[in-house]
Amino acid sequence: MIKKILKYKLTVIGVILGLLAGYIYYYHVGCTSGSCPITSKPLNSTIYGGILGGLFFNLFEGNKI
Repeated sequence: MIKKILKYKLTVIGVILGLLAGYIYYYHVGCTSGSCPITSKPLNSTIYGGILGGLFFNLFEGNKI
């Protein structure tokens, strides 16, 4: 398990930063009416940010063969 985390450490860092950014976005911008599917709840916004952060930081992972 630790080997997998160390192998994909940049992606894991991206997920953590994305989770944090998603919650910050919900807290400061958020949707007050509740009709926005992503930003209406903090869980949705946080998970969405984590996925995007992981995908973005995964672009910079090198192929380790």
